Amino acid sequence: MRAGVIFKHGGPEVVGIAENLPIPEPGAGEVRVNMKAVALNRLDLWVRAGWPGLKLAMPHITCADGAGVIDQVGAGVTNYAPGDRVSINATIVPPDSPSLLTGMENQTRLHILGEGVPGVAAEYAIVPARNLIKVPEHISFNEAAAAGLVYLTAWHSLITRGSLQPGETVLIVGAGGGVNSASIQIAKFAGAKVYIVGSSAEKCAKAAELGADVTINRQDTPEWSREIYRLTNKQGVDVVVDNVGEATFADSVRSTRIGGRILVVGSTSGYDSHLDLRQVFSRQISIIGSMMGSQQDYIRVMNLIFEGKLKPVIGAVLPLAEISKAYEMLVDFDVFGKIVLEL
Repeated sequence: MRAGVIFKHGGPEVVGIAENLPIPEPGAGEVRVNMKAVALNRLDLWVRAGWPGLKLAMPHITCADGAGVIDQVGAGVTNYAPGDRVSINATIVPPDSPSLLTGMENQTRLHILGEGVPGVAAEYAIVPARNLIKVPEHISFNEAAAAGLVYLTAWHSLITRGSLQPGETVLIVGAGGGVNSASIQIAKFAGAKVYIVGSSAEKCAKAAELGADVTINRQDTPEWSREIYRLTNKQGVDVVVDNVGEATFADSVRSTRIGGRILVVGSTSGYDSHLDLRQVFSRQISIIGSMMGSQQDYIRVMNLIFEGKLKPVIGAVLPLAEISKAYEMLVDFDVFGKIVLEL
């Protein structure tokens, strides 16, 4: 079996193609998917670099997001069959986890495909049947793969955790990443007014095409939290989505109205952020952490994609053989939307 892997932790040189890996066999409750398309996330860069306590069998198959065709099912699987076109929820929860009874199974100890367990950038991947959704014929494998983690993350943070309501105002810090492009569309679908801060005029223009009502180019307006304050009549916004972290969090706090909430869904610039607690309690700001989502969230948001109400943003499509190039495009923020690898 052929797969896109990291051979060890490190820089660009550790990413490549492994040949002749063993073809995995599905166990009870699992299926084997012949993968057709996978998509990268910034998580893949963190895994490539490694962190204390992360212990992976090398070579490690990368990528959380993917779509393909089932070619074999394990014992006890009755709702899927060989030939089914499927997309994969990358949130892997132990089958005996009590959280599975609550509908919030991401609020437990979990693995993410391609992080602590092998990913899906391979000719064949083994996944629990409960993590699948059937993909209709009018949706391409590339679209289904591009949606996965980022639409699940955006939906869970904005709707499930953030309780976004029609008529509220949302600021999305960043425009080009997968979670942010998904968040723009989901916030508009929910009836919110959307502000975004982008790193270039080009990315701001693309965000506007997705539905952003107000765009701020931080090249022209580096003090963007002041601009948000001005644009909202010195009130701030109801909700801030911040997956940048260390570099932006203080401005995110300043952009939030009294009684507003900040959704923390990542920390791509670093995690060691200074927080003035006086701003939190005196302005009664809620800081809400959110990661991944439940299978119920995944089904809801994927069905909206299948119905054409949301559309995955694909910035680049490459063959699996060019996985090293795809990683470098991700490092350099070269792409608006998702990078998809075709198998």
